[in-house]
Amino acid sequence: MTCVTRWGLALSLAFGAALFGLSAPAAALTAEEAYAISAGDNDARIVALQAVVAKGDAALPAFLEALAADTVKVAGQRAYIVYGDDVKDAATGQPAQLPPDAEDVVNNNRMSSEIEAALAAGKLGSADVAERASAIEALSAVADESKLPIIDKALAAESDAKLRKQLQTVRSKALLSAQDPARRIEAVQALGNDASPESRALLMERMNDSAETDAAVKGALQAAIDKVGRQLAWGEHAGVLFTGISLGSILLLAALGLAITYGLMGVINMAHGELMMIGAYATYAVQNVFRAHFPEAFDWYILLAVPASFLAAAVVGAILERSVFRFLYGRPLETLLASWGLSLILMQGVRTVFGAQNVQVENPSWMSGGFDVLSNLTLPYNRLVIIAFAAAVLIGMTLMITKTRMGLFVRSVTQNRAMASCMGVNTARVDTLAFSLGAGIAGLAGCALSQIGNVGPDLGQNYIVDSFMVVVTGGVGQIAGTVYAALGLGLVNKLLEGWSGAVLAKIMVLVIVVIFIQKRPQGLFAMKGRSAEA
Repeated sequence: MTCVTRWGLALSLAFGAALFGLSAPAAALTAEEAYAISAGDNDARIVALQAVVAKGDAALPAFLEALAADTVKVAGQRAYIVYGDDVKDAATGQPAQLPPDAEDVVNNNRMSSEIEAALAAGKLGSADVAERASAIEALSAVADESKLPIIDKALAAESDAKLRKQLQTVRSKALLSAQDPARRIEAVQALGNDASPESRALLMERMNDSAETDAAVKGALQAAIDKVGRQLAWGEHAGVLFTGISLGSILLLAALGLAITYGLMGVINMAHGELMMIGAYATYAVQNVFRAHFPEAFDWYILLAVPASFLAAAVVGAILERSVFRFLYGRPLETLLASWGLSLILMQGVRTVFGAQNVQVENPSWMSGGFDVLSNLTLPYNRLVIIAFAAAVLIGMTLMITKTRMGLFVRSVTQNRAMASCMGVNTARVDTLAFSLGAGIAGLAGCALSQIGNVGPDLGQNYIVDSFMVVVTGGVGQIAGTVYAALGLGLVNKLLEGWSGAVLAKIMVLVIVVIFIQKRPQGLFAMKGRSAEA
């Protein structure tokens, strides 16, 4: 046989042996290994556990689950799994006789964490994304240098981008406690480039750890913390801006209806908040109808809830205008008192029909979750939809007031009722339609509010004062002023909240509005006219 042939045969045999080794099942859990994991010093138990995890064994998860459940006993250098009268050998899984001198296995917190990490390691290869995410979280709790082989193996196999990022963070956390300072610096730099709140927390924890004494590592830690802090600051500032715009859009929706009933018609309607509440409960009712009769179309119930909330509030508004407000035009004090009484009646009516407890309106699936812009900035879909909805309502209302025959009648009646009547305008009918429109827009505001919180009888009370502040600050009768005032008050409120807290922020906003009205009673935009008062 030639030299080449002999070398070829040797390579073939070696390759075949390697294939056999790769395809052969891992060695089974032995009685000695099961006992070493169950009894003795915790450090030795952990070493034995890590060795078995690295080796791999199909019977290991069942044994670890029994350990975690405190159903393992040891006697005579063997471990037993005991469930009531059912006793099995921990290594073989075969039925066994429990010796009378068997002792319970006791796991301290450290051992319990190692067992959970070992169980998690076995689930990192699961096809279920949620199960892998849970396994990564469990592994993160005990991440150290010894877990790196498991983490690297999971990283190589993981296809989900979000889970890969979490695994990389867990790997960096494990490297932070490595013996080699160079590896710790590697972990610090990786966390510094990640620029997430989780990375900052890990870096600061290591910085404050007395075990870290290496000057180079400490310098890298401080540099990474500063870098992450600068990058996170952008997300925090953008988050405040977004929440301010979000609050401003909600105030705008709440104030648009009031801009008609108070700004254009001069009616101080303290029941405006209850009209918002009616729109929210109309949304709740539509949701329940879809859940009971059209569950397959539940994600689209909001498309019917929007017109339903508008119509419900508009009908109630028309009834109130015809029965009460019509007789109180030009008498602001009586209007205020009457509308306050009506608000109490409406709240009690809702309590009678729906109960005094808050009810929950569920978001459609396409409005759940959020859009991740930065590591510390997520824009919720429901808030984004509400901002777009407020813009759509504003555009529709502006076009209706400025471009339609109905809007022309409303403007003519509010500017000169007697002249409009002489020109043949049915002023009583216009009053009813205008009041219904303002009430319907309040109902739309209630529909939007139902998507970001619970719905209750006192829902409108949280927004009535803010709505009046928006209308007065923007300028009575000025829709453009209402927009600027709503967004401005929303941003100011959120900026002050970060500095002084929610309660003090509201007080300060109220003080700012009072001072502003004292200096500029006509608001941001004065009503244009030919009279001296204008």
